[in-house]
Amino acid sequence: MRTKVIFDTDPGVDDSAALLFLNATPHVDLVGITTMFGNSDIDTVTRNALYLKHRFSIAAPVARGAGKSLAGAASLPPVHIHGQNGLGDIALKHTGLPELDPRPAHQFIIDEVRARPNEIILLAVGRLTNLALALSEAPDIAPLVKEVVIMGGAFGVAGCNGNVTPVAEANIIGDPEAADIVFGAPWPVTAIGLDVTRQVIMGPVELERLERGGGEPGRFIVETSRGYRVFHAQFGIDGYYVHDSTAAAYIVDRTLFGVRRGPVRVVTEGIAIGQTIQRDWRTPYPPGEWDTAPDQQVATAVDARRVLELLVGTHIPMLATSERKTA
Repeated sequence: MRTKVIFDTDPGVDDSAALLFLNATPHVDLVGITTMFGNSDIDTVTRNALYLKHRFSIAAPVARGAGKSLAGAASLPPVHIHGQNGLGDIALKHTGLPELDPRPAHQFIIDEVRARPNEIILLAVGRLTNLALALSEAPDIAPLVKEVVIMGGAFGVAGCNGNVTPVAEANIIGDPEAADIVFGAPWPVTAIGLDVTRQVIMGPVELERLERGGGEPGRFIVETSRGYRVFHAQFGIDGYYVHDSTAAAYIVDRTLFGVRRGPVRVVTEGIAIGQTIQRDWRTPYPPGEWDTAPDQQVATAVDARRVLELLVGTHIPMLATSERKTA
């Protein structure tokens, strides 16, 4: 049975690579692509999603999502990371793009989840505003969602802290209220945060393999990531952290990850705004705000080598088969 996925995204260099990985995975059925402000403004990321759909013949419809957080904020796009156009400032042709789905992203999510109860995974690799809006309008969908997988958070389990503040990861601090709602809803959430994504580094060897044998998607990933590599080089990284594609890899092969369970809350104000905190049930605490929240999963370990083999090998099927036989 194919895994049905709605990809909630803000393309985005790393988002586009994750989308191409999902589209190339035979047992993944992309039900839809919903957009979210973040790596660029909502107009730009939506246009990028339509561009990717058109260029790579992706069947899934695209629905435009929220352009600001639940609190009404729209942060400045990180152009120093993703470029002015969100896709590494490569030349883009915007003629002949397909039409948007007429529904706003949160309504698209509601409709598709109701139409396919207990079948759809919501894979969210940006702010969680669309998911929070869908819950607000239709709380009945929570038990109908098979799973929510997010790229977001920093839980300090592998020595990793935030990437926007000492405690906050970008997607969570971009809409902390929405994140707290999503973690607190009665649906299963797995957070693939900085604790594991910073262990997966796409380096020169992997990029050369993609450029040589990955076809047009592989060459696109290499081309769009050139500026992304320059950004990471200032921190001594020869390559770049694989954030969003690592979350996509989780839904394809869960054996690559270790997780722990416990309620998660998000700090929504003050100096630690955007911090994600998971209760450890092994430690006794007085009664508190975590006690009534549902247990959710947080990734605590990753087999980085096998994740990279999966991501690269999916675009190079023959090479991937031979490598996996000898792994």
